[in-house]
Amino acid sequence: MKAMVMDNKVFVVVALSFALLLGLAQSFDYLEKDLETDDSLWNLYERWRSHHTVSRDISEKQQRFNVFKENIKYIHEFNKKDHPYKLKLNNFADMTNHEFRSTYAGSKLSHHSMLRGRSRAAGGFMYENFENVPSTIDWRAKGAVNPVKNQGQCGSCWAFSTVVGVEGINQIKTKKLVSLSEQELVDCSKGENEGCNGGLMDYAYEFVKSNGGLTTEENYPYTAKDGICDASKKNGPVVTIDGHQDVPANNEAALMKAVANQPVTVSIEASGKAFQFYSEGVFTGPCGTELDHGVAIVGYGTTVDGTKYWIVRNSWGAKWGEKGYIRMQRGIPAKEGLCGIAMEAVYPIKHSSAHVPEPESPLKDEL
Repeated sequence: MKAMVMDNKVFVVVALSFALLLGLAQSFDYLEKDLETDDSLWNLYERWRSHHTVSRDISEKQQRFNVFKENIKYIHEFNKKDHPYKLKLNNFADMTNHEFRSTYAGSKLSHHSMLRGRSRAAGGFMYENFENVPSTIDWRAKGAVNPVKNQGQCGSCWAFSTVVGVEGINQIKTKKLVSLSEQELVDCSKGENEGCNGGLMDYAYEFVKSNGGLTTEENYPYTAKDGICDASKKNGPVVTIDGHQDVPANNEAALMKAVANQPVTVSIEASGKAFQFYSEGVFTGPCGTELDHGVAIVGYGTTVDGTKYWIVRNSWGAKWGEKGYIRMQRGIPAKEGLCGIAMEAVYPIKHSSAHVPEPESPLKDEL
């Protein structure tokens, strides 16, 4: 009996230690004293590199440290002010804002939109007369949103944004949440879209419809680089849509109606330094309307102090922002919405409520 009690105590201590270590692994913070000297800043930089498993060529390490120093000073000074949101030392902390923009907010959505000309989306706005708009909604809580993914150093945000829309409406109609393939869009939706060099969600929705749907992420996994379209995988779609519609431009009330019914893909300007290091709270800018990044609105709400916000799912991994999400201020005076969020919103249409076939799994036959 004593041995059993001792074993239980050891188990509890080990479990608590593991939980503590896990908590430390999931967060990274610094103290005021870490910023006092170059030596303490260097130690902070080394800890940050270890935490985020950053590997740099030894020849550019000093240069990266200098960038890191400037970024930590910016973050520290920002967080001392009375902003409704905070910044943090995330995995972008040794990148200049120019490098960050080029890599993670360089999808040229404005460029593609300008070239597109007249939209080929289905006419009308199916939610125009929708009146029972709830004061708050979160499609994550309703099971219509998969875990946050990471586009990596590939300008494929447009593909991730599109997939959120298709996965969402499919779950709403069929009650099945299937993780779909962004890589199929990167490799196969070519021509108007340019893979890792950017694209547009409208074009991606057109591809999904004309192709007869999308296959699963498991069947066509993401590689974060351009590849040759795999026809054998492309020809095995499991989720279909019937088209897509644009939300009336520059109209947050219409956007709210759409989001009340399903996740909606949107274009925003996400290249600012504050956006780069966003950590938590309601983001209020600064930002403009040079649309350079595709994301998805999966809900909306209001804080205790009355600040209205959109719940936006990003594709920079769960370490960024609020576990991969950002709350962006809703209902600002500018008709375009914060960061242009209301300028080019679009959503997929799906009429059928038939269940999709189960994706093939290599473990299925073993169970």
